[in-house]
Amino acid sequence: MESEERVIEEVRQFAQDSLAETPSSHDWDHTLRVFTLCMHIGPMEGADLFVLQIASYLHDVGRPFQDSSKGLICHAERGAAIASELLGDFPLGPETRSNIIHCIRSHRFRGNSRPETLEAKVLFDADKLDSIGAVGIGRAFLFAGEVGARLHNPEIAIEETRPYTREDTGYREFKLKLCGVKDRMLTSEGRRMAEERHAFMESFFKRFLQEVAGKI
Repeated sequence: MESEERVIEEVRQFAQDSLAETPSSHDWDHTLRVFTLCMHIGPMEGADLFVLQIASYLHDVGRPFQDSSKGLICHAERGAAIASELLGDFPLGPETRSNIIHCIRSHRFRGNSRPETLEAKVLFDADKLDSIGAVGIGRAFLFAGEVGARLHNPEIAIEETRPYTREDTGYREFKLKLCGVKDRMLTSEGRRMAEERHAFMESFFKRFLQEVAGKI
């Protein structure tokens, strides 16, 4: 429908503008990959693709606020608030609008809201898939560079390290978050893809630890 296409295009432009200055680990490229993953998983699960398109474009618009606050502001909560205000200007039904906002609020791995709708589960899985595998490793090290972290902290116990500091390494991200992503997936296709990407990460970080120790 023409009206839906107009909404999608305006939302897409708003999201792209919102993320124009966002660091590379959570930039517009990440949003586009999540969108692509949603469009892959969504049809297989029978999800509402209009809701998914809007939610995937807007899911990280609150990210700049979390980054500037060094994690004190939840980007999922802030993004849901931004989306709620934005979507009020479009001719959407109340259930559609509510679902989109729920998708955004519940997509965060460490968030307090659990995905309840099918569309929220698809977005959650798509966002998590982009945090693991080869792309996930690349993003973990990008983020570590953005916060000024070292390559590796072999002398510090992972449990004692702090986020958004020199201790927030790519390996820390793997051990404290990424290694558990595959067990949190909510759709069948998401689980299948996560298993493959997880296996790659296990192999990579095994080699990584050997190399930083000078054993290969």
